Amino acid sequence: MDSASASTHAYDDVRTSGAPRALATEAVHAGRDDLARQGLHAPPIDLSTTYPSYDSRAEAARIDAFATTGTEPEGPPVYGRLGNPTVARFETALARLEGTESAVAFASGMAALSAVLLARASMGLRHVVAVRPLYGCSDHLLTAGLLGSEVTWTDPAGIADALRPDTGLVMVESPANPTLAEVDVRAVAHACGSVPLLVDNTFATPVLQRPAQQGARLVLHSATKYLGGHGDVLAGVVACDEEFAGRLRQIRFATGGVLHPLAGYLLLRGLSTLPVRVRAASANAAELARRLAADPRVARVHYPRIGGAMIAFEVHGDPHEVIAGVRLITPAVSLGSVDTLIQHPASISHRIVDAEERRGAGVSDRLLRLSVGLEDVEDLWGDLDGALGAGETVPLSGRGAATV
Repeated sequence: MDSASASTHAYDDVRTSGAPRALATEAVHAGRDDLARQGLHAPPIDLSTTYPSYDSRAEAARIDAFATTGTEPEGPPVYGRLGNPTVARFETALARLEGTESAVAFASGMAALSAVLLARASMGLRHVVAVRPLYGCSDHLLTAGLLGSEVTWTDPAGIADALRPDTGLVMVESPANPTLAEVDVRAVAHACGSVPLLVDNTFATPVLQRPAQQGARLVLHSATKYLGGHGDVLAGVVACDEEFAGRLRQIRFATGGVLHPLAGYLLLRGLSTLPVRVRAASANAAELARRLAADPRVARVHYPRIGGAMIAFEVHGDPHEVIAGVRLITPAVSLGSVDTLIQHPASISHRIVDAEERRGAGVSDRLLRLSVGLEDVEDLWGDLDGALGAGETVPLSGRGAATV
């Protein structure tokens, strides 16, 4: 029988027996440890929205227990809005990769962040301290106060001074969208004191960075990106300790931001190749960043110290002409797919952020964001070279300068 309980118990058996497994091994096996004993090789997809129960008293007790703590019910599933066995497998695997006790999946990254904010607000902790830049919609959600939150924007050095008695969360994104700015997660976590630190780890993935090992209590992913990896699934997930996971499950049940089982299946499948995809795309990106930094048509290149498959670069010419000039690379929002995507953040992903604040966070009007895929690097460079020529304006002085 495929159930969340069976999946979790099988995972616990493997987790507690023997030496820790390497990340690449966990990516392939976590969340699937019970399959062979069930006579299965591929994880099943459970599309049920409801599940029969002939013992209504016991069912009532299980629902009461969930309402009290948010702990996943023992035994068979109850209802699709409370939890799903296929999604539970993905949650188990992602928690294992991030090194946390639990993970809770949602219908999108923004639904996941919203659940975190609602969980803290329900405790009277509505104040958030955040460091720019963040993903544009995350910035907007905090700034607009759409969920009743209040935000104080600061730099990493100012976090401790920005904390208040009603601060419920500190939020950073590292590497940040879209400038790829990095923060010292361990130092930030220390500055937070007892306030939970949330790190958006979408760009780095657990392949390059595991924030929970550096003191973060919450690790957020837009799972739409690298975790899915193929541009065909929309999802979000928060990796955290079990106590916070219980809160998030309660919020998910009440608000309905559940992840569809088919999406959970695709994400679990995507995790199995995550280390291979991220490392191969990162090698391509490092080479493209090197060439862009030496190109006189490029004013500046931003590439993270920890590496990765994302590049941001500012051009001397018209960035819109560069977007219009690509042929192999796809001009589109999002990132983390097997194919390479390019976009102009000031026009799209960060358009919703106030223009002055956007520029103050380093998102200039000439900045382009490149999500590097798995194509041959020479083909990618040929396309970029042609597109840069379309928007070419070469200043008399200097070549591009790389930021690492």
